[in-house]
Amino acid sequence: MNKPFYITTTLPYVNADPHIGFALEIVQADIIVRHRRLIGDEVFFNTGTDEHGVKVYTKALEAGKDTQAYTDEYAEKFKKLKEVLNLFPEITFIRTTDAKHKAAAQEFWRRCKANGDIYKKNYQVKYCIGCELEKTDSELVDGKCPIHPNLDIEIRDEENYFFAFSKYGEKLLALYEANPDFVIPAYRLNEIKVLIKEKGLEDFSISRLKTKMPWGISVPDDEDHVMYVWFDALINYVSTIGWPNDMATFEKWWPVTQLAGKDQVRQQAAMWQAMLMSAGLPASKQIVIHGFIQSGGQKMSKSLGNVIDPYKVVEEYGVDALRYYLAREVSPFEDSDFTMDKFKEVYNANLANGVGNLTSRIMRMATSNGITLDGAASAKIAETDIAKNLHQKQTVGFENFNIKDVADAVWEVISFVDKLIQTTEPFKTIKTDKEKGGEEIRALVAYLDLIAAALLPVLPETSAKITDCIKENRMPEAPLFVRKD
Repeated sequence: MNKPFYITTTLPYVNADPHIGFALEIVQADIIVRHRRLIGDEVFFNTGTDEHGVKVYTKALEAGKDTQAYTDEYAEKFKKLKEVLNLFPEITFIRTTDAKHKAAAQEFWRRCKANGDIYKKNYQVKYCIGCELEKTDSELVDGKCPIHPNLDIEIRDEENYFFAFSKYGEKLLALYEANPDFVIPAYRLNEIKVLIKEKGLEDFSISRLKTKMPWGISVPDDEDHVMYVWFDALINYVSTIGWPNDMATFEKWWPVTQLAGKDQVRQQAAMWQAMLMSAGLPASKQIVIHGFIQSGGQKMSKSLGNVIDPYKVVEEYGVDALRYYLAREVSPFEDSDFTMDKFKEVYNANLANGVGNLTSRIMRMATSNGITLDGAASAKIAETDIAKNLHQKQTVGFENFNIKDVADAVWEVISFVDKLIQTTEPFKTIKTDKEKGGEEIRALVAYLDLIAAALLPVLPETSAKITDCIKENRMPEAPLFVRKD
């Protein structure tokens, strides 16, 4: 093992079924994890569920269920993503209702309070339940949250505990200055810098009265309040690796690489970092921000009927088909579109007619002519420009968390080999020149082996099937991807 590497997704709310947007985030994380393991790193991969807050409490009431029972039910749905999306087996799943997490959140609160950063006051604020965040007038469009325009903004007037966020503007700017790649892509970091420099930071509420919102972690030494959902949930990044009781484990893995959506830049890159400073803990290592997935150019919503269910996609097309789309057809950092028509189109072109067809063609030539892979052929292919370019592009892609570049590099090789077959026609050559034709086919098998290895982090199931065919010198038992007409 080279070094410990800790990566986490955000924790989705358990107020709805898993959606394609979270599938994107967790598949991105999984691809990175598999790569890091391949290069010898020891990896801690964290995900889980965010189970407190108004949205969850309200949904449980609407369903007529006990809130804990409701969260238990939905947590299981998210846990099943491990199998459905073929995630790395050693993934850790944390729930914010876990006893260890609750204890860690309360200790974190105590340390911030001891540092003079938590105080109580009366206030009135505009609040978006969808974001579970306070909103300033400048963040609203026509009085609505731009992310949740169908929800009314609440006016809250009550006594809450506050976190002294305003104290940390200069310290955050110093953190960003010392770590220019702290947030990827860089323009997301610039958003926070502009916010701090031009508008400053405002202290934010970190509790709710239990009489108004009883579902949450109790504030230490004040049973009338529960913790604000963001303050509670963000702490999972440290509680999952043992903080504060198992400091040896915590120090082994920290700092963390965080994946999150573009609506969470302020929470992840500023609020959470200030909280860590207040509690006397080191900052995160890096924060990678992805865009949203839309459908037909519109935000997904049940009312529009354009919600993509990852479970149904996997059921019809297979897990690697969905992983392929999320890796290569979705931008790693910008908003992207996902419709089933487009999904089917790229599935047929790049999977069924692409890597699937290429594998069948090469293995048919190899098996029918008794040609197997040997070390000399593999070594020769490894020295080609196409192999070196693949390695270089994938290395840079992973360093920059650009999963699309990683996948594109593989399909460049697939396209190259496909054209090589069309140009050289080794299936004809071997009939007239057995030695030359055999050499050409053996090279194709070596290229296919190269493709399988490069696919391993992205399409692990497909990679394994191709590798098995090469090792056992046989055709695939069934088409890797069945064309959908």
